Amino acid sequence: MAATTPFNGIGKSVSRTVLITGVSRGLGRALAQELAKRGHTVIGCSRTQDKLTSLQSELPNPDHHLFLNVDIRSNSSVEELARLVVEKKGVPDIIGTINKNNKIWDVSPEEFDTVIDTNVKGIANMLRHFIPLMIPIKQGIIVNMSSGWGRSGAALVAPYCASKWAVEGLSRSVAKEVPDGMAIVALNPGVINTDMLTSCFGTSAASYQPPDAWALKAATTILNLTGADNGASLTAAAVDTDHWKSVLVVAVG
Repeated sequence: MAATTPFNGIGKSVSRTVLITGVSRGLGRALAQELAKRGHTVIGCSRTQDKLTSLQSELPNPDHHLFLNVDIRSNSSVEELARLVVEKKGVPDIIGTINKNNKIWDVSPEEFDTVIDTNVKGIANMLRHFIPLMIPIKQGIIVNMSSGWGRSGAALVAPYCASKWAVEGLSRSVAKEVPDGMAIVALNPGVINTDMLTSCFGTSAASYQPPDAWALKAATTILNLTGADNGASLTAAAVDTDHWKSVLVVAVG
């Protein structure tokens, strides 16, 4: 998922334009719904047109939003996306996919490629085509969705862990290439009850906060990022559903 908006932690009451990749489900969908409720304009993309159409119809003032069928694994598709939203000056926040739970020797080459192409190449494609739009104005926050598994490891999800470690390294490196005023951030969203979590935790996933509860606080978290956060690996800290802290803490270790 990628959320892009021309902000730098200034004038937070001003309506912004937000581009979210992977917007048709999970955290991307929940974040789009929350930001639209707050009066922000959402540009969303995913590979599932019917879900895009459904989501747009659910949002307040649906005509104010734009949803496009885009495969971020394709450089040419992202190039066209950038062309279409150039006047929006957006900023990306990206969430990818997870492989089926398997030991690495049981993961097919095709499945491994799908995870890496989406979570790593997809982010690279977004950075390639949107950073040049932000450099002239020296403004923009790019939030790449990482994971706790991008800072540790877990059995049976090695491709996903590898992709999120790559997100961390890519984010920190690109942060050194952008001008002052911009920020590239890797954000671990915390543990959320999504389809991905269910595939790993089974029925116990239901004990964690749902995407809409997460989005309520995550939207504030993301909107409060500034250029001072450039290069940081951050975590959206959650204690539990009733005591969610809408703060960012630097992940150590």
